Amino acid sequence: MTYVDEAFSKCKAALEITATESAFASRKHVEIRDLVSASWDLDDDFLTGSYRRNTKTKRLKDVDIFVVLKPAGAQTYLRQRPPTEVLAALKALLEAKYDKVTADGFACTVTFSDEDEVASFDVVPAFKRKGGGWEIPDADRSGWISTNPKRHHEQSTAKNEKCDGKFVPFVKMIKGINREAGEPVGTSFLLEVMAHSIIRTPFGRYQDEIVWFLASAVDQSSQDWEDPAKIGPAVNGTMTASQRQAVSRKFTEWQRVAEEAVRLEDAGEERAAVEKWRTLFGTRMPRS
Repeated sequence: MTYVDEAFSKCKAALEITATESAFASRKHVEIRDLVSASWDLDDDFLTGSYRRNTKTKRLKDVDIFVVLKPAGAQTYLRQRPPTEVLAALKALLEAKYDKVTADGFACTVTFSDEDEVASFDVVPAFKRKGGGWEIPDADRSGWISTNPKRHHEQSTAKNEKCDGKFVPFVKMIKGINREAGEPVGTSFLLEVMAHSIIRTPFGRYQDEIVWFLASAVDQSSQDWEDPAKIGPAVNGTMTASQRQAVSRKFTEWQRVAEEAVRLEDAGEERAAVEKWRTLFGTRMPRS
């Protein structure tokens, strides 16, 4: 294993969620579920999103919880209400226990203190969808949209198997770059969806795959990226043309750094290559 390969191995480990963090997330999930189910008639509740797909990077934040309301329960009237009203009702419920709750987009976010292992949870109210999946409120579109996060999980698992277990760590690396840069790609799920399409098998070295992904993403970030479950709106559907252009410029910036890092490695300057990668990953790319 080369010096750069070893650095990427350590980077992969640094992005993994620890057992302590997972246990904390599980406890908080149960706590939030119990609070909601004590007031609302729930048909189901489950952890979902990138945490469930194992593509969430540490430090944990925005762990997704779906709370599925019974179709004939006391809250069935909410299905006919505007998304902002539904989220306001859930926000009021959560505020009975938590100090910092905000409502935005699809969910109500419960934020914990900086001392906690898990920074926040996104609680998403949902109803079962005829034909499979769920319907959730979308305040940005002022309506309800369809989604199927369990299908997303199945697709991620299948892709990871085809890539010999390297796809999930790769997605975490791309998300790690985005987080280190202050999350200019606001919807991290978009990075995952793009990776599903761009990355091919056989999967090569992480550093080469990152260069390939970024080079491909530059030209493709302006297009619509459809819901992988093919029942919801485009993942980047609410992004304006100028926002998509800004994302493309950021991909170009990252691509140039990644290409220079690979060039340094090819020239035998491995320590310099790792330092260059650290400008993208920060301390998530430890020195050997």
